[in-house]
Amino acid sequence: MLSFGVTFMLDPPVSGTVEWARLAEAQGFDSVWAWDSHVLWQEFYTTFALVAAGTERVRLGPCVTNPATRDMTVTASAMATLQEVSGGRMDVGMGRGDSARRVIGQKPVTVEQMEHACRFIKDLAEGREVDYAGTPLQLKWSEGHRLPIWVAAYGPKALRACGRVADGLIMQLADPFILEWSLPYVREGAEEAGRSFEDIQIQVAAPAYLSDDITKARDQVRWFPALVSNHVVDLVKRYADADLPQELTDFIEARDHYDYAEHGRTGAEHADFVTDEVVDRFCVLGTADACIAKLRELESLGVTQFNIYSMQEDPGPAGTIEGFGRDVLPAFRSSR
Repeated sequence: MLSFGVTFMLDPPVSGTVEWARLAEAQGFDSVWAWDSHVLWQEFYTTFALVAAGTERVRLGPCVTNPATRDMTVTASAMATLQEVSGGRMDVGMGRGDSARRVIGQKPVTVEQMEHACRFIKDLAEGREVDYAGTPLQLKWSEGHRLPIWVAAYGPKALRACGRVADGLIMQLADPFILEWSLPYVREGAEEAGRSFEDIQIQVAAPAYLSDDITKARDQVRWFPALVSNHVVDLVKRYADADLPQELTDFIEARDHYDYAEHGRTGAEHADFVTDEVVDRFCVLGTADACIAKLRELESLGVTQFNIYSMQEDPGPAGTIEGFGRDVLPAFRSSR
């Protein structure tokens, strides 16, 4: 059954993020997430301590953090602390680090570093002893709440790592073809680690826009495929053409540049190269019926959560939450 999440950019004020989270909970959303890029936006852990205290039911987490912005011991301690504040409602979305790393002049970490961090942070936050470069460590004060780890991945190597260590996959685009191409790699990783693929949750994270005006809808979310292109450029450098689907790679040929000062922003100039066809594939757009139909297709492929990237300026996060709460979520609640 499909659950629903919503993701925010942590623009000031913090009180606005708390109110959006409370609205999402009231509208029936299941999860509230936020991008963790500490220079571009406000600090995740400070903000989500207040979000955790101001909500009761929704699950909470970064979508996504990375192993290098903070020492892994800091991330584990912060998550274990938020588990106490939230009553055990925390999740971690983990990636290699795109904006958070590049904005400070650093490269994303390797897949191997990310995979190790997933195991380390989960074990330490849940109260188990870990080996930290030869030093045994344990958060003896941890309440021991289970901490689900979600891995954001596009390429075969990261997808297999997700299958080996993660409780869930974050696929940051809503293209059914690319999702279907990706999942066998997750299954391979799970089988390699002696795990069941069926136990891994599948999240699609992408902008969604309700409107009868498809031109307006596309313009509000054209920034998103441009964001995805950052990851695709990295993949093209590492893989042969035959290893990646053209549906994922062809669109970057027209890419000219990317400006992180406009990361995730409607109207970003660097997104002008993105065609309408790519916007339609990567996002969930149009009337309520059209959005429901695409979400049903994704659900049929195994997607268990649709996470709305709510960064568009019009109608803003509150309007997006209210629109989907009113016109889309009820179609899926009836099947729960």
